[in-house]
Parts: sequence; structure tokens; C-alpha cells
Amino acid sequence: VQLVESGGGLVQAGGSLRLSCAASGRTFSTNVVSWFRLSPGKEREFVLGMHWIGGTTSYADSAKGRFTISRDVARNTVYLQMNSLKPEDTAIYYCALTARTWISRSATEYTYWGQGTKVTVSS
Repeated sequence: VQLVESGGGLVQAGGSLRLSCAASGRTFSTNVVSWFRLSPGKEREFVLGMHWIGGTTSYADSAKGRFTISRDVARNTVYLQMNSLKPEDTAIYYCALTARTWISRSATEYTYWGQGTKVTVSS
């Protein structure tokens, strides 16, 4: 399984970015896919996740109202739309895959990880 993120970059506060996570070697059909982020001096933090089959989602409080997760089944790709970005959103964003049937917020539950894409939000 390989997960490849893209779409990171530098954006001003209040701006938007859309991150992509493409999977190869396996489909998402029986898994949960989530986005985490890692900021300097902090532990890896759950941002939001989605159950691939039913589309059930779970959002961290920091993401509610600003971030949206979506999927393209045909492309085996999941997206993270980030709006109203804040400097505290600056981090490396990772997508991750778990075989669990629930949307876990614990990074230790996830087996496959992408390489990460860096998001920098300037004030």
C-alpha cells in the first residue's frame, strides 16, 4: 500500500488549500482514511477521518466548520479541503489508513501512512 499526499504549500491566513491523498496497491473500500498533522513541538494530531464505504466522517474540534474531507472512489483518492486557514494550522499533513471499522483518533491505530505534505500559513 502506498499513500501519496500532495497539495501543500504556503498560504496567507484566511486562505484555502486542498490536499489530496492517492492510494495505490489497495482500495479504500474496507478501510477508514484519516488526516493527521504534525506541528513543531506537538504530537501528531487527528484532524478528520472518513469511513470509505459509508462516508461517515469525524472531525476534530479544530477542523469543524473550516475543513472538509471528501473522496473520489474511482480515483482512490481522498481530499482535505481547508478553508479559513490560521497560522496555527501550519503543520505537515499526513493521510493514513486503518483496517479498523471505526474512525479512530489515535495515530497508533493506523497502519499505512503517506510521506506528508507541508502546509505553512503566514499571518
